[in-house]
Amino acid sequence: MIYETHAHYDDEAFAEDREVLLAGLPEKGIGRVVNIGASLTSCETTLKLMEKYPHVYGAIGIHPSETAELNEENFARLKIWCMHEKCVAVGEIGLDYHWPEPERAIQKKWFIRQLELARELKLPVVIHSRDAAKDTVDIMREQHAEELGGIIHCFSYTKETAEVFLDMGFYIGIGGVITFKNAKKLKEAVEFIPLEKIVVETDSPYLAPEPNRGKRNNSLNLPYIIDEIAAIKQVTREEVEKITWENAEKIYDCV
Repeated sequence: MIYETHAHYDDEAFAEDREVLLAGLPEKGIGRVVNIGASLTSCETTLKLMEKYPHVYGAIGIHPSETAELNEENFARLKIWCMHEKCVAVGEIGLDYHWPEPERAIQKKWFIRQLELARELKLPVVIHSRDAAKDTVDIMREQHAEELGGIIHCFSYTKETAEVFLDMGFYIGIGGVITFKNAKKLKEAVEFIPLEKIVVETDSPYLAPEPNRGKRNNSLNLPYIIDEIAAIKQVTREEVEKITWENAEKIYDCV
């Protein structure tokens, strides 16, 4: 069985077939799914999904690109949602400097606040970091994120940066990009990262792997990612499935 550690089934891309797709995942080898919150609205939908499906859990948090919507009132709501028995992490949180908005000061403020929330609730974190490696690392060090643990989602940096996150005890989320022909830097990082520190994810509906690149992604594409990791690591698909499942269980603690 495969553990899907990061998907967004609350996305409107799944409006027409969400129920059928989610209900059918276990019989197709996807034993557990963590749906990841990104906005206040998506967090509310995530709560509904994890209450409806036994194999669906949730992470509750505000993506850096959505942090402008946060204030003290709705942050208090976020805390209550994170206390749900099937909430396994605070996420996805972090920094995204690819676009100019929200301004960096706002992103940093709410990244720190959500790290503090995770500490208060004794939850791991799912971190999004895009074009912001230095500031992400600096804040994680300042906030002693190594005491929280979690996943660096959709890892896109070098193996040297991977080593920094690994030294803090974090796991590395690997998705569809690993199958792209031009993903040389990521393939080198995956070769370097111990299999015992890798988890698999799709980031559905985004970043579908080859041969479905450009199409709507879903968890049924995870075998393509696993096969690529197995080829890089020179191990069997079964070993990658087994170890990444065990890794995800260690992080999310929802056995």
